[in-house]
Amino acid sequence: MVVEKSKVTNEHQHLTQTHDYKAGWSFYLVLAGVVTTLGSSLPVGFNIGVVNTPAELIQQFCYESLLERFNIDLDETWMNIVWSAIVSIFIVGGCTGSILGSVLADKLGRKNATIVTSILSLAGAIMFVLCRTANSVEMLILGRLLVGLSGGLTTSIVPMYLTELAPPSLTGAMGVACPMGVNVGVLVGQVMGLQDLLGKPNDWPYLLSVYALLVIICLPVLFILPESPKYLYVVKKNEAESLRELSRVRGVSPSLLTEELDELREEVRSNNDTDRYSMWAALKDRRLLLPLLLVCTSQAGQQTSGINAVFYYSQTIFRQAGLSRENAQFATIGCGAINVCTAVIMVYLLPRTGRRPLLLGSMFGATIILALLAAAMRFIDAVSWMPYAAMIAVLSYVLVYGFGLGPIPYFIASEIFEVAPRGAGMAWGSLANWGGNFLVGTCFPSMRDYIGAYSFLVFSAVTGALTVFHKLYFPETRGKTPTQVTELCNNGLRSRPLAVTNRNV
Repeated sequence: MVVEKSKVTNEHQHLTQTHDYKAGWSFYLVLAGVVTTLGSSLPVGFNIGVVNTPAELIQQFCYESLLERFNIDLDETWMNIVWSAIVSIFIVGGCTGSILGSVLADKLGRKNATIVTSILSLAGAIMFVLCRTANSVEMLILGRLLVGLSGGLTTSIVPMYLTELAPPSLTGAMGVACPMGVNVGVLVGQVMGLQDLLGKPNDWPYLLSVYALLVIICLPVLFILPESPKYLYVVKKNEAESLRELSRVRGVSPSLLTEELDELREEVRSNNDTDRYSMWAALKDRRLLLPLLLVCTSQAGQQTSGINAVFYYSQTIFRQAGLSRENAQFATIGCGAINVCTAVIMVYLLPRTGRRPLLLGSMFGATIILALLAAAMRFIDAVSWMPYAAMIAVLSYVLVYGFGLGPIPYFIASEIFEVAPRGAGMAWGSLANWGGNFLVGTCFPSMRDYIGAYSFLVFSAVTGALTVFHKLYFPETRGKTPTQVTELCNNGLRSRPLAVTNRNV
């Protein structure tokens, strides 16, 4: 017994003294990933995609409600305006939440700010359930605003929280959790809208709010999760609490965590003015110009690559390929399933392949496929096999998008920015994402009417320009600390991060 105890002690000392301990998956790390993915990120994707299926039913409700309460008989033009308000208020909420994300993440902490997003999401679900009973279009719009606000906060805060909890070797895998949740949410929204589930005429309030079941299950668990040790150490300057939370999330004794604490101390030494990074302050800091450009262009480019336009056209393309209306809907769900599957595969690929080759490969592939899709759509009636070519192009685009352009922009700010400006950097990136969504949502209908299939050439050109910019400036972040990445990018557009990166990778 004494020999066994001595052996354990010697092993403990050996690990401590030689830094052989390597952080990996732990109970709280896995729990945080699962709970935030299901309870925070999934509702964002659900609310992005679910409103399309019951659109006609919701418009009929709005027409009857306004006629009964205010004696307003909406014509087609005004109904389109009301519907646009219902759709776009979600994006307005998302932009607002992105701006507030930086403030809440630093004032309340990463975990508590995530709890706020869940409460807002629940409040939105309550509005959806009650709006028809109350005969209130206003409640429906308020609900969309609340879930949009929750969505903006989620995409700004959750990836940052998860990557700060993770050890360096797992930041990529944890960073994929948020976009994977969003993709699953879009897929769940499409599936729940099927006629056999919640697609019946009287079920649309329940369809809009069914995601709340997951939020209710996950919200209590959020309270027991650890706070981000990096936030506690760098922002709150509470070393003792930071060490306790770090020990809890790693599941090991504090004595084994000296290496991670040394990295935190080095980050504090490299940036002592940790209290000044509001969004505006980050924008004015010349050292953060290139990191902000990389994060914002990748986040905005995720939307301006035309992913929502491709999904919009998918059912039309599948119908022209000979599928029935029901089968075309199943094929569109299949596109969502591809998105989810690629996100799962990315959990394996990111730690092994790196961010730069996956992102650049995804951008370049999307550029080519979008151009081919434009050609296929332009000549879709010219030959009998062209609808099949367009269908293959749609499926290929969704696949390529999922291997880089979809998931990586969500979390890359957490690997480029140090802890102090990270909240502001994540907020700017999230704002760019929602802004790109708004731009495509407002411009695409007009583009579709005026230039038709050539709309995809516009998306191809934008994605091509994005590819060139990131090929010149985007550094590989795998295996580097945020402090090292910041040093590579601190000269703005005069930075040459690849000269160093290429030697290290």
